[in-house]
Order: sequence, then C-alpha cells, then structure tokens
Amino acid sequence: MQEVISLHNIRKSYYLGKQELPVLKGIQLSIQKNEYVALMGPSGSGKSTLMNILGCLDTPTSGQYILNKKDVSKMTDDEQAAVRNQEIGFVFQQFNLLPRLSAWENVALPLIYAGVPKAEREARAKEMLEKVKLGDRSHHKPNELSGGQSQRVAIARALINNPSILLADEPTGNLDTKTSVEIMELFSAIHAQGNTVILVTHEEDIALFTNRIVRLRDGVIESDLQNQHPKT
Repeated sequence: MQEVISLHNIRKSYYLGKQELPVLKGIQLSIQKNEYVALMGPSGSGKSTLMNILGCLDTPTSGQYILNKKDVSKMTDDEQAAVRNQEIGFVFQQFNLLPRLSAWENVALPLIYAGVPKAEREARAKEMLEKVKLGDRSHHKPNELSGGQSQRVAIARALINNPSILLADEPTGNLDTKTSVEIMELFSAIHAQGNTVILVTHEEDIALFTNRIVRLRDGVIESDLQNQHPKT
C-alpha cells in the first residue's frame, strides 16, 4: 500500500495572551492511497483543526506532516499554497461557488491558477461536469442550480486538478436527506475510481458510507476503526 498521509505527533495550540490553548495533543495518523475515511468528533474535539492541517490551510505547532513523501510541516506559506493547489481538492459545506460564473467556469477556476489555456479549461471542466452528471447544466449560474447540483459543481471543481486527496468538510450539512444520500453515493463512486477521500462529518449515517471512521475527542484520537460494511 502507498501511504499518502503520515502524521507524527501533531500538536496545535492557540494562544490567548500568554495562555496556551492546546487543540491537538499528539495526533498519530496514517492514511493509504485510495482509503475512504471519516473524521468524527463532537464540537471542540479538534477535527476542524486537523482538517485544516491536512489541507495545508494551517500549520501544526509541532510534529511532522508528510503528504505524498513531502514534509509539508516545514514549508513556507507559498510552498504550502503550491502543494494545496496540486495535491488537494476541497469540498465545503457552503459550496463556495462564485455567483457570477457559470458552472463550467467555477469548475475551471483551479486550472486558471495552473496556467491552462482557456479552450482546454472549458473542455476539461465540461468533461468533469459530465462525470458528476451535470453536463446539461454547464452554462447555468449557481442561483439556477439546486443545493445538490451546486455541491456537484463544487465536487467537480475539487477533482479538476486530479488531486492526491479529496477533503470534504461537512459536505452534506446544507442538504436534505435525499440529496445527501445522492452526494454520498457520488463520493463512493469517486472513491471507487481510485481517489483518496477524507470526510469531516458529525453525522453517523454519513460516516457509515466510508470504509474507516476516526473519532477525535479533546484533541486526541479516541478510536480508529474499519467499517466492514459501508453503505452504498
């Protein structure tokens, strides 16, 4: 198995004046290529902080984070930004689509930063929208899409650079039950195609779609269990 993520004794503290507030207290975690993992935990458990570190949006106070054989815990902000653009696809609860851009233009945004010519951007974005079953909505703006369709656009955008890992933060938090199941089925299909998917959720029924559930409490990993019979 190829290790995509390796965390060694990751600690993260915030400071209020001179008072130290430890949030992560020595996290050890290894994730292999093509794993499908849920990070769970109550509010204040540290799961959002851990997600930000995994996504190179934040750096640990101490410890080592190896992503695809690169030590990102020692990188500068610019170096981390480059890794983020190349290696990580993000899906958020709020979709984070730009309202004035069409679906395909939203999906193509990461390709602009990568310097891909416009004609190729459009072709690749429309192909990715086909993969998430939104090919017929490529010219629609976000206000012309349902919540589930908007999240599919966001997933297509996250996948456009063929990232090493797909990070999803409460991706069904704003969706009704039926749409949530459809989005989770899409994540399962993405995982089946060989992608590494890491999902942050507080909903047990959403976590049951994944193959492995890591639970945090008070800044440490409380349990790390395989899910032998994921929902499909």
